[in-house]
Amino acid sequence: MNSVVQKVTERIIRRSEEHRVRYLQRLQEARSDIPFRHHLPCSNLAHVASCDNGACMIIRDTKMPDIGIISSYNDLVSAHQPYGRYPDLIKAVVTEAGGICQFAGGVPAMCDGVTQGEPGMDLSLISRDVIAMATVIGLSHNVFDGVLLLGVCDKIVPGLLMGALQFGHLPMLLVPAGPMESGIANKDKVHAREQFVQGEISREQMLEYEHHAYHSPGTCTFYGTANSNQLMAEMLGMHLPGASFVNAETRMRDLLTQAAASRVTVLAGPDAGDVPYSPIGHIISEKSVVNAMVGLLASGGSTNETMHLVAIARAAGIRITWDDFSELSDAVPLTVNIYPNGAGDINSFQRAGGMTLFMKELLENGYLHEDVLTVAGPGLTRYTMMPEEKDGALVWEKTPERSSDPAALATLAQPFAPTGGIRLLTGNLGRAIIKISALAQGVNTELTAPAMIFHTQEEVAAAFQAGAMNRDLMAVVRFQGPRANGMPELHKLITYLSIIMDRGYAVGLVTDGRLSGASGKVPFAIHLTPEALAGGMIAKIQDGDLITLSGSGVLQLLVSDEELAARPLARPDLKAARSGLGRQIFTSLRKNLSGAEEGASSIFTYSEED
Repeated sequence: MNSVVQKVTERIIRRSEEHRVRYLQRLQEARSDIPFRHHLPCSNLAHVASCDNGACMIIRDTKMPDIGIISSYNDLVSAHQPYGRYPDLIKAVVTEAGGICQFAGGVPAMCDGVTQGEPGMDLSLISRDVIAMATVIGLSHNVFDGVLLLGVCDKIVPGLLMGALQFGHLPMLLVPAGPMESGIANKDKVHAREQFVQGEISREQMLEYEHHAYHSPGTCTFYGTANSNQLMAEMLGMHLPGASFVNAETRMRDLLTQAAASRVTVLAGPDAGDVPYSPIGHIISEKSVVNAMVGLLASGGSTNETMHLVAIARAAGIRITWDDFSELSDAVPLTVNIYPNGAGDINSFQRAGGMTLFMKELLENGYLHEDVLTVAGPGLTRYTMMPEEKDGALVWEKTPERSSDPAALATLAQPFAPTGGIRLLTGNLGRAIIKISALAQGVNTELTAPAMIFHTQEEVAAAFQAGAMNRDLMAVVRFQGPRANGMPELHKLITYLSIIMDRGYAVGLVTDGRLSGASGKVPFAIHLTPEALAGGMIAKIQDGDLITLSGSGVLQLLVSDEELAARPLARPDLKAARSGLGRQIFTSLRKNLSGAEEGASSIFTYSEED
């Protein structure tokens, strides 16, 4: 094993010991030697199912496993639309494999792309906790012996896992829907957006560009949070090998879905033979979480995962911190180069060798723990085999020896960068994240500039249109943290700031909000914690204050401690960001959201007891 990976793993195990032991004890207490439904009184059991698809059999059969489906299907969002036909596909396979399958419940799946820069985005991060709670409600009947989790995008996969881990004694698989085929090049889309905000193309022309970028069912093809989730899920051992990035609505996608249905029936059945007990609470372990962190860093994945993976791990009694991410990032080379880090997209990565080659390279060089349990069985080596169709059946074959596109997927011997994509920033303003891998080559990451204060995204847009930003500046967009307004994604700001950079000015961004790390140009400090509303020093910055942002790991307000102590905290009126479009109904959740480094969750505030 790489010495740094081993050191961080051992530290996480020590830090987590008390919580993890308690979690595993609860898991063991929840186990049963017979299908869970047969612990119910007769009148309760009689309510379990109507008599379709052979469901009446589950009332009497004492061995037949009952497989539940939790799905994020809706036909509004392209990534989740394919799930509409999955239940029928899954039920047929489970029945043939000797089980019964029931749709347990749905969870909401909102799209950051639709709500970007709109009021609905203020509910995006909070929706993750709602998804976790809805997952628990769907499984609370306590009749299922195994579960398939159908989810893809930003908050959906973390929410499903956070909820599912409350039933850590059950075997579960995540079932992806896959990315769409590639549309127009991402660089062309970005250029069109810059033209549009400067009035160089019309709304109709802009819509045409966007339509050709997002043009079919499946996840978006850039390497944002949705696809980072898929990579992370496979690194955790929660997907079948090679399942993450097979395109939506293809024959191979259906074969992998059917294989997942068959596999969970085996894992949940009474006659598993040599198959070890493989509940989700054992698969998601300290070592598998470290594997997910390494995969995220080696691929230049989304900064949102520095919150999501913290919350997922916490749900399993595991404690990780940004220091863990930072130390691993310094030791893990960057081997993936797709947008926003490079020119290609997730389909370029898949064609180059995808997850199988990526994981093989990391395993062979000692960056991943092989001795983990996965849904495919013990050992991560299983994930170095590529799924293929032979004679109408799904088989796993040996992975290619080398990348077919070294510009998208490189080796550890010749990486794109010697360190991972994410770095921790510290200083008198607090702790923040920067995604180094998303910055274009040649971008200055050693920046000192005067602050320009904003409290809303609309203020940034107005200042840009008024020409007030044509100067060196550090845009400080505050009161965007979890408790202030739900911590929305601020991706639309990058278009304005990128244009100012192109005009020759030095530009940076400091915010307690989110950005997903998809900047491409602008140096930024995001997820700043403590957030402004929690008394963070970002609330004391004044227009014109000099701020140093250094990619080497520094975020410093160049104001003396004495002056800072004497300054009052800014207190803007946040009512406009907390009501309308239903935002007011989430007041109690928003008030209890933890800080970004603790996962920005309202669920795990009972840390002394979990």
